[in-house]
Amino acid sequence: MAEYNKNFRSYAVNGTQWGDEGKGKIIDIIAGKADIVARSQGGNNAGHTVVSGDKTYKLHLVPSGILYDKTRCYIGAGVVIDPKDFLGELTTLSGQGVKLTLADGSPKLMVDYRAHVVFPWHITLDGLSETYRGKSDIGTTKRGIGPCYADKAERLGIRICDLIDPAILKRKLYETGKLKNDIITKIYGGTALDLDAIYAEYAAYGDKLRPLAADVSVLIDDAAKAGKTIMFEGAQATLLDIDFGTYPYVTSSHPVIGGVLSGIGVGAKVISEVIGVAKAYTTRVGKGPFPTELDNEIGEHIRVAGGEFGTTTGRPRRTGWFDALIVKYSVRVNGITQLAVNKLDTLSGIGDLKICTGYRDRNGNVLSHFPPSIEMLEGCEPIYETLAGFDEDISACRTADELPPAALAYILRLETLCECRVSMIGVGPDREQTIDKPAA
Repeated sequence: MAEYNKNFRSYAVNGTQWGDEGKGKIIDIIAGKADIVARSQGGNNAGHTVVSGDKTYKLHLVPSGILYDKTRCYIGAGVVIDPKDFLGELTTLSGQGVKLTLADGSPKLMVDYRAHVVFPWHITLDGLSETYRGKSDIGTTKRGIGPCYADKAERLGIRICDLIDPAILKRKLYETGKLKNDIITKIYGGTALDLDAIYAEYAAYGDKLRPLAADVSVLIDDAAKAGKTIMFEGAQATLLDIDFGTYPYVTSSHPVIGGVLSGIGVGAKVISEVIGVAKAYTTRVGKGPFPTELDNEIGEHIRVAGGEFGTTTGRPRRTGWFDALIVKYSVRVNGITQLAVNKLDTLSGIGDLKICTGYRDRNGNVLSHFPPSIEMLEGCEPIYETLAGFDEDISACRTADELPPAALAYILRLETLCECRVSMIGVGPDREQTIDKPAA
């Protein structure tokens, strides 16, 4: 059996809370050291914001390695692609001066043949389904991600390998499109979609994407054998995983580490390090239980100071104290080897800081592990530990020793409670505003 090159190294980055932890920044830092960056799951319902100097890049489907001239970028089979938005994102990046080809003229970005394609009926059904649910809606971005993954599971999906073959695309598009029109009109009372127009539009997308189609699983394996450094990036976060998240208020894919393996098509031995990303507090978007939520002036202060508005939707995020149970759960589920804690600077000047160390359920029992159902979670009250806050501006700190004692004590307490070393501390949005914290 072929072995990987002894110089091979890889990093998987995933979110430990409900998403929006600042993964884009951490991914960008590691991407600068990587030969390859590969995206494993999710769709354009996710977003990474990367700040570099006076430029801000908002990425939705494109891996953040695209910002580096020599880095190859791959989108794996576990991702669902809206070709219109994807091509539009590439055009925007090109307009910002980002190179989309390597020095030899070859594409810097490749997409797996097996990745599924988001069609207009997915977007339409996403909106109709949310309306049908009424007050029980999930709070999706209505970008068709869930319906696309549903078709994948139902074996009705159309993939990139189909999109780039006009004859196959035509057959599958009309077969599936007729069924979807029946559902749209007969079940939801909506308006049928024009399948002829959709075929013409998507055949054109196929022409543009044909040069970018590849078997990403093979490319990653070849890179590992060649001793390349690889970074795997996911979207969303552990608490949004369809199995291990706060179901049903979750995404439709697997942001946990297992989603990297299945979404790229690699074995577990490919991953050397798992870096979990958290905020120094907790946020979430949309509906669902949130034990440490701060629906008060402190919560609003954190929202404004931290710029807590969605990259993709612009929706204001709900804010709350750091929940150590959530992050400890993520450490266990993902096998996280080190944590990156972002936005510590946001907590400056708000007084004493609280950390949730456990929950008390409806019967008064103390829970030391994250519960598996939202019904159990909804009945929980957080148990807090209070630490001294700090008032100093820490945005210029570049070493752990430069942090105020109270700020460093907060980070050290998070390490203990989450049972994982904190290796990076974010003190501002720029990639340079990151402290590399050495091991004790």
